[in-house]
Amino acid sequence: MALRTRPLETFAQVAPDQDPEECLAALHELEDDDVRSGVYAAFDGAAELLGALPAASWALVTSNYEHRVRGRFARTGLPVPHVVVDAAAVEEGKPSPVPYLLAAEQLGARPEDCLVIEDAASGVEAGLRAGMTVWGVNAAVAVVGVHRHFASLREAVPDILAFARAAEGSAAPARDGCGVVGGGRP
Repeated sequence: MALRTRPLETFAQVAPDQDPEECLAALHELEDDDVRSGVYAAFDGAAELLGALPAASWALVTSNYEHRVRGRFARTGLPVPHVVVDAAAVEEGKPSPVPYLLAAEQLGARPEDCLVIEDAASGVEAGLRAGMTVWGVNAAVAVVGVHRHFASLREAVPDILAFARAAEGSAAPARDGCGVVGGGRP
């Protein structure tokens, strides 16, 4: 069961009678093995989208850990941005706005100029609480609160790139790029 929160928070909810640190150690072992031997495929449209975005204009915000994200992205051939905010980088994970606010800060972008691409309710809530525009993808039904919904990432790619181009064209001198941030699955 995945609640799309940081693992310790998930264990506290689904296995309250177990030591979350022991559960986390077992999960780390399984996930690290999966990064080495698992079969991965990127979401349709991910390579086109990430290849078209300027590297300094987007961040990855994940409830997982950076080394796993890097491993999985490498196995799918996807680029990894300069800014990765993972579970270890913050005290509060999604649905707290803290991860997305940290990503915006590291990008040099104002939260209101950022676009969050999410497929999980906790990420949608985090982006909304951060004061960002939030578009939902890869879900048959829109997550409550999203500003726009797309059934697939592929369907959203042209609009995401248009948002990024528009933000880049109107970027204030104090900002670096458009601040496109999204969830952590390839």
